[in-house]
Amino acid sequence: MSVLVYTEIGKGKIKKSSLEAVNYGARIAAQLNTKVIAIVIGDGDFSDLGKAGANKVLKLNNEKLSNFDGIYLTEAIAQVAAAENSTVIVFSHDFTGKEVAPRIAAKFKAGIVAGAVDNPIISGESFSVLKNVFSGKATALYNISSSKKIISILPNSFPVKLDGEAAELLDFNVNLDNITSTIKVIAVKKDTAELNLSDADVVVSAGRGLKGPENWGMVEELATMLGAATACSRPVADMNWRPHHEHVGQTGVAIRPNLYFAIGISGAIQHLAGVNGSKTIVVINSDKDAPFFKSADYGIVGDAFEVVPKLIQAVKNFKANQN
Repeated sequence: MSVLVYTEIGKGKIKKSSLEAVNYGARIAAQLNTKVIAIVIGDGDFSDLGKAGANKVLKLNNEKLSNFDGIYLTEAIAQVAAAENSTVIVFSHDFTGKEVAPRIAAKFKAGIVAGAVDNPIISGESFSVLKNVFSGKATALYNISSSKKIISILPNSFPVKLDGEAAELLDFNVNLDNITSTIKVIAVKKDTAELNLSDADVVVSAGRGLKGPENWGMVEELATMLGAATACSRPVADMNWRPHHEHVGQTGVAIRPNLYFAIGISGAIQHLAGVNGSKTIVVINSDKDAPFFKSADYGIVGDAFEVVPKLIQAVKNFKANQN
């Protein structure tokens, strides 16, 4: 018996969301008195996996896995789970987790909770897992009673702890000779942003209130000053003002940063569903009746073209006084 955790590399290091997943798996393993096995694809610095709680790290080897095709990934993870007798499989609830975790659950006829926000309550063979429902307006406790259990956790739901010991690193050769994918990869474009949106502690996001892509300079400057990632609303991405990987919301990336700035975003329910897990929300909007103000911790009614430059200057002044 073991707890298996799927992890990913970003810019040569294990992603923060993956370290959260390993921490989560380690807490489960401690209750089950078993080990944590992390699986990873590609090259990079894997040392943090042991520090996060993994006892063993398996590097999956097969050239078909290089494009992270969900069909091949599902088979690869299933082979590891069978070899390691993994009864619990943990993912981050990101793009890969949303695609692969349900496939794994179907393959093993296993119960799944997607988007967990708390540690499971374990009683015998049953797990009770808390997740958000109704677009984040409520939470529900789901029970998994199947022999294998699949859980994906929302990124930034738990603080990362790196107090473990070094993990054993081994190669695992995956056999995909009899697996054919229906997915055709045309091109692979790597995100060049300094911060991964799902992992960012601070996010500066903007919407149609900025009136055009040419005005995004002040958003990027504020983000740089705060060490933040940039994001946008769906209409902005649909109009190609910003790349689609920056789209946050119900149909984009769900995020839970410590601080979220919403500049010129009205606050449609679909957008709120993807960001309402943020610890602190600051809304800047010229419309005092914008729905987003109802969800804001702090609100500024004003023109973004006047407020944001003043905010940037205030941050600069604060930093200057710190030196």
